[in-house]
Amino acid sequence: MVIWFTLLVLGAYLLGSVPSAYLVAKWSRGIDIRQYGSGNVGAANVLAFTSKWGAVLVIVFDLGKGMLPVYIAQLIDLPVYQQVIIGLAAITGHNWPVFLRFGGGRGLLTTLGVLFILAPWLGLVSTVIAFAWLPFKQLAVGTTCALILLPIFSWFISQPFGIEKSPPLTLGFVAMLLLVVIRRLTAPRTSVTASMPTGELIVNRLLFDRDIRDRKAWISQTPRGVGPMEQPPGEEEKQEKC
Repeated sequence: MVIWFTLLVLGAYLLGSVPSAYLVAKWSRGIDIRQYGSGNVGAANVLAFTSKWGAVLVIVFDLGKGMLPVYIAQLIDLPVYQQVIIGLAAITGHNWPVFLRFGGGRGLLTTLGVLFILAPWLGLVSTVIAFAWLPFKQLAVGTTCALILLPIFSWFISQPFGIEKSPPLTLGFVAMLLLVVIRRLTAPRTSVTASMPTGELIVNRLLFDRDIRDRKAWISQTPRGVGPMEQPPGEEEKQEKC
């Protein structure tokens, strides 16, 4: 079982490292998604600069990156703590992918995929909490709240659902929160926030998952050296059709 566990940890990290958002943007529009919008290698940025179907592909793949290795671990009856470690490896791969020089996305979809396999009811509750903020256009705030509440629910509200408390599972949820937080806080500054006070930057990243509070300005910027008037290939034709 040690061999299987080791192989699954390595496999989970490598699968998590596959940058679906980067690949979809590159194949469909010929752009480096890191040079557009928020600069995040994730589904939201793909939706903003490629297409809805491109974003759907990213969502499905990133969820699957979290689900598949943990599901395999369950099939071969690995203990819960090893399942948790394998899930964390997949999230780590997404956040720090070896194929993009360790600069990846935020890991929220991959985290949700892991969660749906480890504790489906918590996955559902977390999704509801996160999307409850969608009408206010504050999905990032909702996901932050869901991640904070996740270990609390796991420890204190598991028994009403007929689920025994599991310290490895709860500690795993704390680790998932930390991985997302660390990724948010270690993202490089952009020209927009070069002179922003560190305290304000930290608060914005923790709450809103962006460097500035103005969402529209954040997702419309070009943070990695692309000219401010430059658009992704085909964008002019797309606008003319509209």
